[in-house]
Amino acid sequence: MNTPVPDTSSPLPPPGAPAVGASDRRAPGSAGALTAPALRRALIAGARRVIAARDGLNRINVFPVADGDTGNNLAFTLGSVLNGALSRRSRHIGELLRRIGDDAIDGARGNSGAILAQFLHGVAEHARSQPVLDAATLAAAVRHGADAARGALAQPVEGTILSVIDSFAEAMQEAADQSVSSDVRDDPRGRFSRALAQARAALARTPQQMALLQKAGVVDAGAQGFVDLLEGIAEFADGGPRAMRVHAPLQAANEGADDHEHDAHPPHDAVDPARRWCTECLLIVDRAAIDAGERRAIDRAEIRAALEAIGADSMVLAGGGTRMRVHAHVGAPQQLFDACAAFATVEGMKADDMLLQSRSTEHAHKVAVVTDSAADVPEAIVERHALHVVPVRVNLDGRDYLDKVGLSTAEFYRRMAASQQLPRTSQPPPGDFRRSFEFLAAHHPQVVYVGLSRAVSGTLQSAEHAAARGDASRVHVFDSINAAGGQALLAWRAAELADAGADVEAILRELERLRPLTLTWAIVRDITHAVRGGRVPAWAEPAVRFTGLTPVAKMKPDGKLAVAGGLFAKAGAPEAFAAHVARRVRKALGPSTRLRAIIGHCDAREDGERLLAALRGRLDFVEAHLVETGPAIGAHAGRGALVASVQPFAG
Repeated sequence: MNTPVPDTSSPLPPPGAPAVGASDRRAPGSAGALTAPALRRALIAGARRVIAARDGLNRINVFPVADGDTGNNLAFTLGSVLNGALSRRSRHIGELLRRIGDDAIDGARGNSGAILAQFLHGVAEHARSQPVLDAATLAAAVRHGADAARGALAQPVEGTILSVIDSFAEAMQEAADQSVSSDVRDDPRGRFSRALAQARAALARTPQQMALLQKAGVVDAGAQGFVDLLEGIAEFADGGPRAMRVHAPLQAANEGADDHEHDAHPPHDAVDPARRWCTECLLIVDRAAIDAGERRAIDRAEIRAALEAIGADSMVLAGGGTRMRVHAHVGAPQQLFDACAAFATVEGMKADDMLLQSRSTEHAHKVAVVTDSAADVPEAIVERHALHVVPVRVNLDGRDYLDKVGLSTAEFYRRMAASQQLPRTSQPPPGDFRRSFEFLAAHHPQVVYVGLSRAVSGTLQSAEHAAARGDASRVHVFDSINAAGGQALLAWRAAELADAGADVEAILRELERLRPLTLTWAIVRDITHAVRGGRVPAWAEPAVRFTGLTPVAKMKPDGKLAVAGGLFAKAGAPEAFAAHVARRVRKALGPSTRLRAIIGHCDAREDGERLLAALRGRLDFVEAHLVETGPAIGAHAGRGALVASVQPFAG
């Protein structure tokens, strides 16, 4: 994360500065007023403190779901502000706050991150026209931010970050009122210190306000994060630039000396399985289109009603009429994205499986394993080994979808058949990988990502970029030189070893050994789709149709999928393909090798079942799964394609 260049002056005026009374609140240069450079430096220090403390926040995260990611979510949210508005100087405090609010909304992650973003957005709404902030205006802006944060939730809950923000806002308002009515000289540091003390007291009360926190013996993680932000600001006010150079993780206020003194996370069955997906997106409406009457501004009440209609829970709607961050827990992420698309352009989609995250926080494995959705991992294997999957992006009819999360594979083929446009796939952005890596690194010493072949996609490079921006010594990116079932088999083996307690060196050695022995073939029953996409020359279509040839492709040692023969079979293509694969497997791996297999089909389940049955009669499968092959292959091969991947069983 880039660190903004710090200034050296204190963000708050010294004790004994002249009071800011009614007559001088209109004077931008009045003593005691907060300027843009001062606010920027203070927020840099506060944000860096939260980021340094994120592991402790993750450990005490039990509400609304014990998925152990509140620290990461707050760090990601504030990191967007650090790398945006706070990375450049500003002379006008209203303009600075506007940029901070926009960056926070755009980068908000998770329940607490969205609430904090709405607080900052609300502060900006009230103060956007101010060149500086005096005590009264600052207090009013903080109060407005607190009200905006509460208004962003459909069902506000006490004992959370909301309660602490409210206490801080009330204390700021009381102090401002006293400074205006009193003849005593205003003490900005003292005013802020009293408000911080109130926030700390409110944080300490959160276990009494929520039974879940009291049972776990922790304070609310989001509330602790907000206090950490305030404490970073206070530390900078007292100590200057040294507060901006925080490197070591800070201990959360309610943690003992032993990090493992208690387990703050209840069993993963506390996650509602009917709403297991923590889902977010950013809604955008062009201001010019609103002014021209072509689009309506985003209406929070209408969106809330639409999300309530699909059974969404834990809703946070942060932002305003042109930009809004939507957060909710749902059973089907695509329902949320579709509901939101009726109101605005949907960007920045993400959906995290809280049930899987909660299981990760419970198991102290040395290594966590991640793959991407180009790997056709059977659902049973994902559940068995808590394997994490980062979704590839799929574009159909001008809309982006999250592969296998926002858009099921079956629905992908249904929509592809009805579409006049070719589907496209693209790698997940580095931010998706970074979020996954940071969450897992907060709960496991090492992370291994088993990725789609570098030779066919930029997905691996995206993961490498994300790993390099974090702790590269703890995140290991492994090129499967494979795809579909072959990539899935390698991820499966890595996750199995991690479950057994293997260390990262042992897992990587095993992956290196199995990589050349993990073999994948595919047949394309109808090359019309590939011809439409320009992947196969037009002359090949009539030639294939005339000869009855079914092309066979194979993943090559360089990681590319290339034509490796053909079959003269139509009705019996699955059985002919099985014979073709079996001969080559016996030759490459030995006639009596015991195998694992993943057999994929592109909207051709009956053919897939026939292929698997025919292979079982020819090869020794210890375990084999039939899956629907995802868009990574299906978008290029079209419906009807079959994929066979095998790997020696390692016992």
